[in-house]
Amino acid sequence: MQIDLLIKNGQVVTAAHKEYPVRGKEMQQLKVIDQGWVACAGDKIVAVGTKNTVQGQVEITGKTQVIDATGQVVTPGLIDPHTHLIFGGSRENEFYLRAQGAEYMDIMASGGGIASSVRSTRKASLDELIASGRQRLNWMLSMGVTTIECKSGYGLDLETELKQLEAVRILQDEQPVELVSTFLGAHAWPEEFQHDREGYVDFLINTVLPRIKKENLAEYVDVFTEKGVFSVHQSRRIFQKAKELGFKLRVHADEMNTLGGAELAAEMGMSSADHLLMISDQGIEALAKSDVIPVLLPGTAFTLRKPYAPARKMLDAGLPLALATDFNPGSCPIANLGLIMSIACLYMAMTPEEVFHAVTINAAYSLGRSDRLGSIEVLKQADLVIFDVDNYRKIPYFVGANLVTTVVKAGRVL
Repeated sequence: MQIDLLIKNGQVVTAAHKEYPVRGKEMQQLKVIDQGWVACAGDKIVAVGTKNTVQGQVEITGKTQVIDATGQVVTPGLIDPHTHLIFGGSRENEFYLRAQGAEYMDIMASGGGIASSVRSTRKASLDELIASGRQRLNWMLSMGVTTIECKSGYGLDLETELKQLEAVRILQDEQPVELVSTFLGAHAWPEEFQHDREGYVDFLINTVLPRIKKENLAEYVDVFTEKGVFSVHQSRRIFQKAKELGFKLRVHADEMNTLGGAELAAEMGMSSADHLLMISDQGIEALAKSDVIPVLLPGTAFTLRKPYAPARKMLDAGLPLALATDFNPGSCPIANLGLIMSIACLYMAMTPEEVFHAVTINAAYSLGRSDRLGSIEVLKQADLVIFDVDNYRKIPYFVGANLVTTVVKAGRVL
């Protein structure tokens, strides 16, 4: 087979298991090919292995782009399965208030927090949201992230929620990062419904969800299930309607309080349960009996100075962990997935091997894309990253550094 792209002589690092997601102790087993070769034709990987293996399977022509990755590491494109990428304004004032000891939920209760971003996002034009989203996508792409989940949730009204999701759709068409769209209208209580919260739940169920489905603006529905925000009962009502309409489900669960969000995720067969800083033993047990992916967001605990999710306890229970940035304007203005990998190692005692599974194949599984993304395997999409270090364990070790030299998305060198 003639090939369009060949990456040769790097340390090729990928998941290598018969079944995905990768669970518990299995997350410590990566496939590492020193002096490895990866050959691509069109947007697909067509051969991977040692030089002799690949050379026997492909034809290198004068049109083949060859990248010599000697002394470098080649991984799958990184996947960020939880972000709030599209928003208006910023909240640096709250960042410094928290630095002086203010609590996130207290700021939110006083009219700041999500409500502040709602006011800014409602004022922002579609073009402004697209422009700021484009800038943030460029940051993340430059760090090796090739697939990103994007939530709405800073509108809390029909017009602005549609505007956020439309910005995601337009950005998907104009730039190379693959975007996965999630509707998060149940992110906070809008000012218009502060004294009629059940009315807002009804509004989401009867008006907003059907409209978003009709316009095909989101693949997933998410709810912030938390004390002071959406109860388990209210969340279940929203999720039941979303499921009836054909949406897949994700949930902000057990972040600030132990509320039973993890159990709700297992009960409803969700794709992911995210945050989980305060997950109970019962929640871990429920997730272990399900196919739900726990998506951990250590950058949020780092920024808010909260206890971290009990990653080791989850791994010991056989759970398949993923990691994400939770990039957003308030609780986690961190767009660097590499930094998240380092924090996971330092503060959640995850190994580099576990971390790589968490930002590749398990993240892909949580987004329903592990059949074509998340690992370097024949016939999978050619999403690849080259890091300028000689072994993969150095990537989380150099905390906060951007070590990426080359990013490939769908076979195209970016």
